[in-house]
Amino acid sequence: MFGLIGHSTSFEDAKRKASLLGFDHIADGDLDVWCTAPPQLVENVEVKSATGISIEGSYIDSCFVPEMLSRFKTARRKVLNAMELAQKKGINITALGGFTSIIFENFNLLQHKQIRNTALEWERFTTGNTHTAWVICKQLEINAPRIGIDLKKATVAVIGATGDIGSAVCRWLINKTGISELLMVARQQEPLELLQKELDGGTITSLDEALPQADIVVWVASMPKTIEIDTDNLKKPCLMIDGGYPKNLDEKFNGENIHVLKGGIVEFFNDIGWNMMELAEMQNPQREMFACFAEAMILEFEKCHTNFSWGRNNISLEKMEFIGAASLKHGFSAIGLDKQPKVLTV
Repeated sequence: MFGLIGHSTSFEDAKRKASLLGFDHIADGDLDVWCTAPPQLVENVEVKSATGISIEGSYIDSCFVPEMLSRFKTARRKVLNAMELAQKKGINITALGGFTSIIFENFNLLQHKQIRNTALEWERFTTGNTHTAWVICKQLEINAPRIGIDLKKATVAVIGATGDIGSAVCRWLINKTGISELLMVARQQEPLELLQKELDGGTITSLDEALPQADIVVWVASMPKTIEIDTDNLKKPCLMIDGGYPKNLDEKFNGENIHVLKGGIVEFFNDIGWNMMELAEMQNPQREMFACFAEAMILEFEKCHTNFSWGRNNISLEKMEFIGAASLKHGFSAIGLDKQPKVLTV
């Protein structure tokens, strides 16, 4: 059995969805009420692979909302309580989605294995970041040529290069794609230098310097709301892959021949009878999902019950190749520009 732990994109959105699901006791509450609300198992589903294998899964809403990020203890408690619920339900492998995995990594929740009378078994959980990184790389490889970008001549900038997904994308780009140049941008200099040494390549630069040079920008860090971008200085054509969370690049990048692609989204080959991705506002919610969620499904299809994506900067090329091959085998495909009629190409 697989599990997915998710959350709403905002407090108001969470209240609306709680009302639709019949959780009126928290739907009408203020943020303090939501801070004390326990996680909820909101849906069970059966999924059949392209190979014919059938598996069962559950979606757990952590009752976390982004407005809680400033409340360290609340955010930590929300994630751990949702993990405890998943384990108590006997779920073999559960993916942490959205801010859930970010909270787990940044707040080092590995130090909090004991939750009341439950000792969390780490092998039951995955961040899903390996599959997300592989999907982003495939989206880059498939979609760049579609808009006239030759990868062998392309300069690619990775914003958030030292994170778990960002560093994995950098490894793939250097070793698998033959791109002309890799630009690496992150907040801290020392991790960038270590990554550059590991890769034996890549150029460390600032965001302001990287954007005008890049044919392709892979954004795997959250976009600050206060940032201002002069799109006139971008290359044309330019492919922007929004691999961060929340996905808000389209608020900043719009203009002629600028293509914004929602990164880390996959489409299943067949309809799934669930409501959970409708709550996540996917364009085709019966088939589309976050790649991190799909990782839990793939691991369950493969009977690979282990913390496949875990810790920071541990994603290897071998793991990306394994999860990628399994993803294709079971019927997942990366979402491309042709699947996004709202893509910003004026």
